[in-house]
Amino acid sequence: MRFEDLEVWKRGVELSASIYLELKQLRDYGFRDQITRSGLSIPSNIAEGFERASQKEAMAFLSYAKGSSGELRTQIIIGMKIGYVPEEVGKDWLREAKEISSMLSGLMKTKRGFLKNSKRLLQFWVGLAFLFR
Repeated sequence: MRFEDLEVWKRGVELSASIYLELKQLRDYGFRDQITRSGLSIPSNIAEGFERASQKEAMAFLSYAKGSSGELRTQIIIGMKIGYVPEEVGKDWLREAKEISSMLSGLMKTKRGFLKNSKRLLQFWVGLAFLFR
């Protein structure tokens, strides 16, 4: 499967693009750069994880993406409180970031199950090979 086919990646891209477009005129460059970087990190880490060779590395990058979602939600809330992010826009972004985080949790759970099953299957084949020596 390609990362471009994942709904969670597509939604992360859309959220990141929305943040860039909404805040492109913001003159507080430190805040703007931080919130856009955390938004950009979500789909970027998903993509990087899917391009890694091992499942363990892929899981680490999915975890980073989930962490970036939490970071982004914090920055959205702060942006709303200080008047940088309009209330309705912020609520939409928060909802989407929470849904993306939930989707990442589900993907990570599925991958963990796959890793456990793969390990069991490998143990089975090693044991079977030992019996037929």
